Amino acid sequence: MDTTTAGGVDVPSVGLGTWRLTGDRCREAARTALELGYRHLDTAQEYDNERQVGAALRDSDVDREDVFVTTKLGRGNRDYDGVRRSTEESLAKLGTSYVDLLLIHWPNVTTPLRETLAAMNELVEEGTVKHVGVSNFDIDRLDRARELSEHGILTDQVQYNPYWSQTELLDYCRIHDVLVTAYSPLAHGGVVDDPVLEAIGEGYEKSPAQVAIRWLVQQPNVITVPKATSRAHIAANCDVFDFVLDDDEMERIRQPSRARAAAGFLRSRFRELGCS
Repeated sequence: MDTTTAGGVDVPSVGLGTWRLTGDRCREAARTALELGYRHLDTAQEYDNERQVGAALRDSDVDREDVFVTTKLGRGNRDYDGVRRSTEESLAKLGTSYVDLLLIHWPNVTTPLRETLAAMNELVEEGTVKHVGVSNFDIDRLDRARELSEHGILTDQVQYNPYWSQTELLDYCRIHDVLVTAYSPLAHGGVVDDPVLEAIGEGYEKSPAQVAIRWLVQQPNVITVPKATSRAHIAANCDVFDFVLDDDEMERIRQPSRARAAAGFLRSRFRELGCS
């Protein structure tokens, strides 16, 4: 698995996202991902699946230190005591003595950011958290988090795909050596039938989804965590490192027309409603 580096930290460029995966489906997806070569698992307290991700880790023949594990603080766990208590609970559910990355899942206006990050940085000093980051932060909030965090901010995890631009955030993160972790990289399935991605993929014998993922990880400072449950899709999502998009292809994907973006959104909605 290829890695992307920021702040001197190498992070696997493609990880398994587990949003909306619970129970045996989550455990099996994570176990399959590790078997197929994934070394990055992304979970969260609010996903209610940390136990299943931990079970997959224990079931796997892969050494714990070779897997990059991310979890995220729930919205009610931002005060000092909440950060420490909930992280202990996450570690117990995951069955590990540390997580590689702990994120603030969403901005919170009720608890000072300084208090949340102070607790998170203490956990870094104690060794139960290796790195800290944020999720769904705009540039102003990210900038403030960087000012307050003694141990830096490794990433901002945000929605990013061919229909959802993050140009300004990407520029900021590249200047300050922060990773952008793209969630929903397939636009909830909207890219699957995208004609531009399909046409580009034909030349490489790759699917539109693989082209979309390649487009992301080929960009500096960008990694991604696509969700998948079937073995075939899990395998395909990480089979994106044997081809390189040229500059023209990167630009064609980067600038979708409004009609194309709208069509992608409608495709994703139809898929969610079971109409595809």
